[in-house]
Amino acid sequence: MNIATTKGTARNSLSLPNILTYGRIAAIPVVVGCVFAQSVMDGPLWLRWVALAVFIAAGITDYLDGYYARIWDQQSAFGRMLDPIADKLLVASCLLMLAADSSIHGWTLWAAIVILCREILVSGLREYLAALRVSVPVTRLAKWKTTIQLVAIGFLIAGEAGEMVLPATTLIGIALLWLSAIFTIYTGWDYFRAGIHHLIEEDGG
Repeated sequence: MNIATTKGTARNSLSLPNILTYGRIAAIPVVVGCVFAQSVMDGPLWLRWVALAVFIAAGITDYLDGYYARIWDQQSAFGRMLDPIADKLLVASCLLMLAADSSIHGWTLWAAIVILCREILVSGLREYLAALRVSVPVTRLAKWKTTIQLVAIGFLIAGEAGEMVLPATTLIGIALLWLSAIFTIYTGWDYFRAGIHHLIEEDGG
């Protein structure tokens, strides 16, 4: 790699869209830590509101980083790689923490398991297809799935604190999590079908 390429990579990694993505990753320990402190260590309920506020801010960056990357023409390979990783880290960490504090329990655990398994499957398929230089675009339905998923987790993070404002907070979160799991299965199948198609073609060749 020459000096010009190195400088170009550094500039791309410090663009505003990528900085917003870094912020989404940095939000993870704050959200998880607040939920842990409130539920496991019997902390005050306002920690739930702090966790929710940070989570909402992180979710907004998921939209803003792509928006600014497009309008300012700052799209980069580094950003395309890091953005979905940040999303998966945020979702997986929150789901695990919500399961640990029993916000997600019983049959609802299966919805969380489906979501996590899908993320692992898609990550593996993306890595495989990337090696074949095949790009699988994100569908509109997949974007809706992500939105519903984030909203569901937001309601569940609010949890007991949210129940004081809206009594059905947790129930709404669980219902949306199941809806997200259904979309997850459908969109995951699209990725899996694309991966199998290219796998058969490569083996056939």
